[in-house]
Amino acid sequence: MSVSSNLIEELNALVQFNVSNTQTGVKVHKTAKQDVIAAFQRLHEKGLITQEDGGYLTPLGAEAAEHAQNLLTILTSATSTTA
Repeated sequence: MSVSSNLIEELNALVQFNVSNTQTGVKVHKTAKQDVIAAFQRLHEKGLITQEDGGYLTPLGAEAAEHAQNLLTILTSATSTTA
Protein backbone atom coordinates (compact mmCIF):
# COMPACT_ATOMS: atom_id res chain seq x y z
CA MET A 1 0.00 0.00 0.00
CA SER A 2 1.39 3.37 -0.97
CA VAL A 3 0.43 6.73 0.45
CA SER A 4 -1.33 9.02 -2.03
CA SER A 5 -0.48 12.68 -2.38
CA ASN A 6 -3.96 13.50 -1.02
CA LEU A 7 -3.26 11.58 2.19
CA ILE A 8 0.13 13.26 2.55
CA GLU A 9 -1.55 16.66 2.26
CA GLU A 10 -4.12 15.63 4.88
CA LEU A 11 -1.37 14.47 7.24
CA ASN A 12 0.44 17.76 6.69
CA ALA A 13 -2.78 19.57 7.57
CA LEU A 14 -3.34 17.51 10.72
CA VAL A 15 0.13 18.19 12.09
CA GLN A 16 -0.58 21.93 11.92
CA PHE A 17 -2.95 21.61 14.89
CA ASN A 18 -1.77 21.97 18.48
CA VAL A 19 -3.04 18.75 20.08
CA SER A 20 -2.08 19.91 23.57
CA ASN A 21 -4.49 22.86 23.40
CA THR A 22 -7.98 22.16 22.04
CA GLN A 23 -8.79 25.90 22.07
CA THR A 24 -6.24 26.56 19.33
CA GLY A 25 -7.60 26.25 15.82
CA VAL A 26 -6.20 26.63 12.32
CA LYS A 27 -7.43 28.96 9.59
CA VAL A 28 -6.56 28.30 5.95
CA HIS A 29 -6.35 31.52 3.99
CA LYS A 30 -8.23 31.66 0.70
CA THR A 31 -4.95 32.38 -1.10
CA ALA A 32 -3.37 29.13 0.12
CA LYS A 33 -2.32 26.52 -2.42
CA GLN A 34 -5.31 24.64 -3.84
CA ASP A 35 -4.03 21.25 -2.62
CA VAL A 36 -3.85 22.59 0.94
CA ILE A 37 -7.38 23.99 0.73
CA ALA A 38 -8.62 20.68 -0.69
CA ALA A 39 -6.92 18.71 2.10
CA PHE A 40 -8.72 20.74 4.77
CA GLN A 41 -12.01 20.30 2.93
CA ARG A 42 -11.50 16.51 2.86
CA LEU A 43 -10.66 16.46 6.58
CA HIS A 44 -13.89 18.35 7.23
CA GLU A 45 -15.87 15.88 5.08
CA LYS A 46 -14.32 13.03 7.10
CA GLY A 47 -15.44 14.66 10.35
CA LEU A 48 -11.93 15.42 11.63
CA ILE A 49 -12.19 19.22 11.71
CA THR A 50 -15.09 21.58 12.38
CA GLN A 51 -14.83 23.85 9.32
CA GLU A 52 -13.88 23.40 5.66
CA ASP A 53 -11.16 26.03 6.06
CA GLY A 54 -9.78 24.70 9.33
CA GLY A 55 -11.46 25.51 12.59
CA TYR A 56 -10.89 23.08 15.42
CA LEU A 57 -10.26 19.39 15.69
CA THR A 58 -13.21 17.16 16.46
CA PRO A 59 -12.60 14.42 19.06
CA LEU A 60 -11.80 11.99 16.23
CA GLY A 61 -9.62 14.62 14.59
CA ALA A 62 -7.70 15.18 17.82
CA GLU A 63 -6.97 11.47 18.03
CA ALA A 64 -5.89 11.37 14.37
CA ALA A 65 -3.70 14.46 14.76
CA GLU A 66 -2.03 13.01 17.84
CA HIS A 67 -1.27 9.78 16.00
CA ALA A 68 0.02 11.71 12.97
CA GLN A 69 2.30 13.84 15.13
CA ASN A 70 3.57 10.79 17.01
CA LEU A 71 4.34 9.02 13.75
CA LEU A 72 6.14 12.08 12.42
CA THR A 73 8.21 12.22 15.60
CA ILE A 74 9.13 8.53 15.31
CA LEU A 75 10.06 8.77 11.65
CA THR A 76 12.14 11.90 12.07
CA SER A 77 13.90 10.97 15.30
CA ALA A 78 17.67 11.16 15.27
CA THR A 79 18.12 7.75 16.84
CA SER A 80 17.61 4.68 14.76
CA THR A 81 17.67 1.05 15.60
CA THR A 82 19.08 -1.68 13.45
CA ALA A 83 18.12 -5.30 13.38
